[in-house]
Amino acid sequence: MMKKRSRLNVIKDIIEAIQKNRHIKPTRLLYASNLSPQMFKEYVNELITKKFIMLEIDEKEKKTFSLTKKGQEFLQEYKVLENFVENFGL
Repeated sequence: MMKKRSRLNVIKDIIEAIQKNRHIKPTRLLYASNLSPQMFKEYVNELITKKFIMLEIDEKEKKTFSLTKKGQEFLQEYKVLENFVENFGL
């Protein structure tokens, strides 16, 4: 049985999906994050509120998510922390 992802792992997965695609549509991000629609909305709203990601709406009403500088910095620091934990075998 798979272990549940931590809150930080879910946030990292969402931010990484946005980073890989630069501008990603909500449905594609939902699939990439592997969350229920309700949980997805909660995480995305929190990330928007905390300015990790931005929701952009173009003139044709099409929505896309993009990463802010704060989101990029989070991802860099998270990877440093991941390497630290891995190096100590935890």
